[in-house]
Amino acid sequence: MAISDVSVKGSYIQVFDGSGKKVSEMHSSGKEVVGTASDFFVVVSGSYIQTYDEKCKKIAEMHSSGKETKGASGNSFVIKAGNYIQTFDKNCKKISERHAWEQSPNNCFNLTMAFVT
Repeated sequence: MAISDVSVKGSYIQVFDGSGKKVSEMHSSGKEVVGTASDFFVVVSGSYIQTYDEKCKKIAEMHSSGKETKGASGNSFVIKAGNYIQTFDKNCKKISERHAWEQSPNNCFNLTMAFVT
């Protein structure tokens, strides 16, 4: 079943299906929802990144030290770990990794065109 939304209401994390029906909920104590994919959602709980299915059953977890969760989509989620962007599946298995090129506005090239008459 596809997840359409994961919301925090009061002290509960609620999961909704494509028709807007609440299909499950779990206590949100110490948990922060950081991403929703098609059939799982991602939570940061203490020093762990955890994935849960639509029934709020934990699928997997990994240590979050030095990692920043960027979001989830489709069948994966993305984190920034140091100078790298890493993509993981719902089982916290790394799918890919690339260098994170950060560019500030001051890093842009300025091109000036001079016309000669």
